[in-house]
Amino acid sequence: MSNDPMSHRRSPRFCVTPSQNSPTKLTNSNSATNKSSKSRSSNASFFIGDPIPDDEARLRWPYRYQNKRQRKNCGNSATVDDDEDELVLDVRCHYSQAAVLKGVFELGDCAYVKGEKGKKNFVGKIIEFFKTMDDEDYFRVQWFYRAEDTVLGDEGKPHDEKRLFLSDVMNDNLLDCIVSKVKIIHVPASVDLKPKSLSGFDFYYDMKYFVDYTTFSAVVDDEVGLSSCDSMNKIQEDGLQPNFWNFSSPKPHKSELALLDMYSGCGGMSTGLCLGAKLAGIDLVTRWALDINKSACESLRLNHPKAQIRNEPAEDFLHLLKEWDKLCKQYVGDAGNKTRSSSRTQKQLNSKLQSQRSVNSKSKKRSSSDEFEVANLVDICYGDPNESGDHGLHFQVRWAGYGPSEDTWEPIVALSNCQERVQDFVLKGSKVGILPRPGDVDVICGGPPCQGISGYNRFRNVDNPLDDERNRQIVVFMDIVEFLRPTYVLMENVCDILRLANAQLVKYAISRLVLLKYQASLGIMAAGCYGLPQFRLRVFLWGAHPNERLPQFPLPTHDVVLRYGAPSKFERNVVAYDENQSRSLEKALVLEDAISDLPPVTNYEARVEMSYRKPPETEFQKYIRADECDMLNTSRGTAQKRRVLYDHRPEQLSEDDYLRVSKIPHKKGANFRDLPGLIIGKDNVVRRDPASDIRLPSGKQLVPDYAINFTDGKSLRPFGRLWWDETVPTLLTRPDTHCQAILHPNQDRVLTIREFARLQGFPDYYRFCGSVKERYCQVGNAVAVPVSRALGYAMAMAAQKLTGKGPLMTLPPKFSHTTTAEFLRSSSEKNSPL
Repeated sequence: MSNDPMSHRRSPRFCVTPSQNSPTKLTNSNSATNKSSKSRSSNASFFIGDPIPDDEARLRWPYRYQNKRQRKNCGNSATVDDDEDELVLDVRCHYSQAAVLKGVFELGDCAYVKGEKGKKNFVGKIIEFFKTMDDEDYFRVQWFYRAEDTVLGDEGKPHDEKRLFLSDVMNDNLLDCIVSKVKIIHVPASVDLKPKSLSGFDFYYDMKYFVDYTTFSAVVDDEVGLSSCDSMNKIQEDGLQPNFWNFSSPKPHKSELALLDMYSGCGGMSTGLCLGAKLAGIDLVTRWALDINKSACESLRLNHPKAQIRNEPAEDFLHLLKEWDKLCKQYVGDAGNKTRSSSRTQKQLNSKLQSQRSVNSKSKKRSSSDEFEVANLVDICYGDPNESGDHGLHFQVRWAGYGPSEDTWEPIVALSNCQERVQDFVLKGSKVGILPRPGDVDVICGGPPCQGISGYNRFRNVDNPLDDERNRQIVVFMDIVEFLRPTYVLMENVCDILRLANAQLVKYAISRLVLLKYQASLGIMAAGCYGLPQFRLRVFLWGAHPNERLPQFPLPTHDVVLRYGAPSKFERNVVAYDENQSRSLEKALVLEDAISDLPPVTNYEARVEMSYRKPPETEFQKYIRADECDMLNTSRGTAQKRRVLYDHRPEQLSEDDYLRVSKIPHKKGANFRDLPGLIIGKDNVVRRDPASDIRLPSGKQLVPDYAINFTDGKSLRPFGRLWWDETVPTLLTRPDTHCQAILHPNQDRVLTIREFARLQGFPDYYRFCGSVKERYCQVGNAVAVPVSRALGYAMAMAAQKLTGKGPLMTLPPKFSHTTTAEFLRSSSEKNSPL
């Protein structure tokens, strides 16, 4: 797929069917096989009554009477865009009824349709009866899919066997393919049916399924259109008993939404979502965040000071959420009747409590006979903070007369005599929202760690990836979604999740969402398509409350060329324009657009802060240098903030590597092959020149063996220089000159932390914590901010029900490099009266 524009995709010649059991294949096969079975068709099945008047039939089914050019231009994608669906065009007349095996069928009836021998029959809705010029009797069917017939495959097995999904796939079949009638009811997705209700019908459906973007979306009543299928308004009449799922009731549009950022890293996804939502007029606020990396949490805390940030494993966080919910139910609901431990105060904590707590080694004043007063509880966690083997719920205790350095972590069982202090902590914590409870979170986003998924991992479990502990975070992520029940879910991961084990992990994630009655949609997005000079292809999975609008994927804003693509089975998930779709795209960005304004620094630069020295030179640079107030359209107050450039410093090269880099020419395409002492063969393999042995002062060879042997001597990456007019490959977690082209175009060093951050779209005001290596790692692991910004805008538009139908939307002009302040000002000017 090289040199194909990423901003649009080819129209596939054949429809990609969800599974080998898809009705689109087998019924077409049945139709082809049975076309010659005219006598059998006439004996077993036939039409009833007079034909539908010709003028009425032409109005209802115009595509039957159009030639190929007319059908191509009619735009009726629901009926003619399926490339595997070859419409029967030699139609004589249409009918409204048919007799099949002594049963009478009408248009709109649901029916079993013959499947492959030895397998289940298919299920569909009859939308046409017609006779051909050759006197053959046909019907057209719109298919219902079982869960296992969708993209979910084996991951669909946990779903209720009676649950179906209404697809947009239709095709023509001979009339005698009909087996029998089926009773199907439509149930809103936010409703579950109690077990004793399941005998009143054959199947039910609550969602639509589309192959494009692997979309499961809610069905509204005006889309049902099934004459013999019951909808929800008949459920009570039939004595069926619905049970509403444990979703928070649909909320009216709110101007502020609360966000939980799981596996947050330094905050690339949540920062972008908040910036994008603000463009659509909604304040999305990062209220809670979680990551196991301490320095990443410090970076997030520095940039989101009001967020509750927890540095702990996600499994412990889930346990903590459940325990916190229990505490809130116990204490907050009974705040007027505080539980006190008889008449004793905390000043008389006995030695039993003292023996159960871990005494801080810094306290030399305590003895075994001392009694201590609990001043207050300052924090809560679930785990083993004392590394004592006691894994469970703990409180951080502040002791009277001691400072924070003397705090200790105590298990909740050791605080049985401190109910008043526990209740005070829970009441206060509930008021300020230190932890979310079910119904508190509007959005959960996160990228479960991909160590067991990435193609860079040679030891991954390719057969059963869910058995690999490194992949269990996807399960934990979905468990947290199930417990908190947010309105929206956004999961991100590397594209290898679609390649490993037939995409089992992503199918599991989609299946969990759909089991939880969430709508879902899967898209593959390239960072370069949204205003970055970096390719970076990533997978995004939306989930949405069944009563809300499913967020769309924003179409590209920049014309980027694709060097590597998505797996073939998921080509229809690439977020891109169709070939025949009109578009207005901006020119792709290159390295010069992003970093040409930054001051020169050396390999040994160590300053954390410096001045810019010159003004921005491109629209990207003007945007990326904007302050936080312009980005979020907030008040600056009275003080004018000084413009400072942070983290414009590189990882320092070793002395040997620095000497090597200093000899790499300042030209496009330069790399280790430009060093002396090498021979490039006709087979493009690099070898040492036996007549030359060039050594560094350390005694090591100028050209190391690892560079020569990398990818069998054909690589151009070791000690490679980037160039100003290039879009760079995907950034990794460190600038390793041994296996990447990561050298600055005309400075003898690797790209700095700030240059990495710009290529990921982090605004210049965004700061990072930790060592130099930790900061590179945080930036390299982050979701590209412009991509999450576009997704945040799409989500906010969906929350306000301002989006149309379909999985894709178009972003406003100049979206990528316009600050929120400029965007809202421009929108206000456009909408102001003349």
